[in-house]
Amino acid sequence: FNIRNRLREIVGASTNWKDHQQALAERASLSQNLAKSQDELPAKTMKDSAIEAHLPLGTQPALREKYLNYHNSVRFGRILEDLDSLAVLICYSHTWNKELKRSPLSIVTALVDKIDMRKNIIYPDCDIKFTGHVTWVGKTSIEAKMHMSQYHDGAYTDVLDATFVMVARDPENKRAAFINPLKLESPEEEAIFQQGEINKMRRVELSTASLLKVAPTAEERTLVHSLFLNTLDTRTVSFRSRVLPPNSMWMEDAKMKGLEICHPQERNIFNRIFGGFLMRKAYELGWANACAFAGGRPTLVAVDDIVFRKPVEIGSLLLLSSQVCYTEGIHIQVRVHTEVLDPLTRQHNTTNVFHFTFRVEKDIPAIVPQSYGESMLYLDGKRHFDETMRSQG
Repeated sequence: FNIRNRLREIVGASTNWKDHQQALAERASLSQNLAKSQDELPAKTMKDSAIEAHLPLGTQPALREKYLNYHNSVRFGRILEDLDSLAVLICYSHTWNKELKRSPLSIVTALVDKIDMRKNIIYPDCDIKFTGHVTWVGKTSIEAKMHMSQYHDGAYTDVLDATFVMVARDPENKRAAFINPLKLESPEEEAIFQQGEINKMRRVELSTASLLKVAPTAEERTLVHSLFLNTLDTRTVSFRSRVLPPNSMWMEDAKMKGLEICHPQERNIFNRIFGGFLMRKAYELGWANACAFAGGRPTLVAVDDIVFRKPVEIGSLLLLSSQVCYTEGIHIQVRVHTEVLDPLTRQHNTTNVFHFTFRVEKDIPAIVPQSYGESMLYLDGKRHFDETMRSQG
C-alpha cells in the first residue's frame, strides 16, 4: 500500500522535514511546464486514471496494529486517510505526462462530496481492496469516485462508496492550473460523467440555499417555532422561561472539543497538514461526541459535504468543536467545525466543516435548540440528514 511513496515521487517531495525548503524551491521552477489553456492538454480516458490498491490486513498481520480499534474492528479514521491519498493519486494518474519527470501540478482535496457506508463491520484481519477512477473534470477541478470492498468468507463484499472533488493548482499552490479534459468512450461513461455534472449543480444549489445566506423555508420556520413552543413553561407563560421536554437534551450540552498541535509528521507532499489527518481527527471527535451523547457505541452511516476552505500550516494550533445538531429515530447528525488559531495575532480562521451521520441501536434523547443560532444549526443538520437518507434510498 505504497500510495504515499508514489505521490512523493510524482511531485518530488522530500521525506526529510529539514529538506522541505529546498524541495519547495525546486518545485517552484516547474511552473514553466504548466499548460496555458486546457486545449493544449491531451484528453485522457477514465481507464487512464483507474487504480486498484490493496490493504493486506489479512495477509500482513504487522499492518493491523495501525488500523485496529479497541472494538476489534478497523479504525475508520485510518480509512479516511487512505481514501484521501488514493483520490490524489487517481487525479495525478489522469494528469500524468510521461515526458516530465515530475508533475508541475499541486493536486489538493477541495471537498468530500459523499461517503456512503454499505456495510457496518470492517474486519481487522481481512484484506481490503480499493478501486477508483476520475468520473468528471472541469477546467481545473476533478471528481474521483472510489469503491472499497473486503475479502471475507471467500469473496469480496462492498464496504463503501466515496466521491471526492480535487483541485489542481500551480507548483507553489498559489493559483488554479489547467488539467486534461476527459474523453468519454461509452454510454456508461457518459452517464457517469453526467452524474458528476448533477453533483456539481447540487452543490451549487445547496450553497445558494445555505442558512448562512438566506432565511429558512416556511416549513422550517414552522418547525423551529414548534420546537420553541415545546420548551415553554406552561406555569409562567413567559418567553424567557424555558423547560426541557422529557427524553431530550439541550443542544448546548451535546458538545465536545479538541485541540491538535500540527507537527511536521502529519504533513502532506506539499508541506501542509495532510487532509486525511484532519478528516481522521474530526471523525474521531464526532464519533466520541455521538458515543457520549447516546451512551452507546455509534455506527457510521455516511460522511457528507466536507469542505476544505483553507490549508492548515505546520505548527498551527487546530481547534476542533463537535456538536450533535439533529436527531431522528436512532440517528444522530454531528457537525464538526475546525479552525486554526494563530497564537501571535489571536486570529481564528475556519479551515473545515464536517458532517457525519451515525446510528445507535438504542433509544436516544431528542436534541433541542435554545437560541436562534442553534435553531439554524438544527435545520442545517436536518438538511444533511435528509439528503443522506435520500441518497441511500
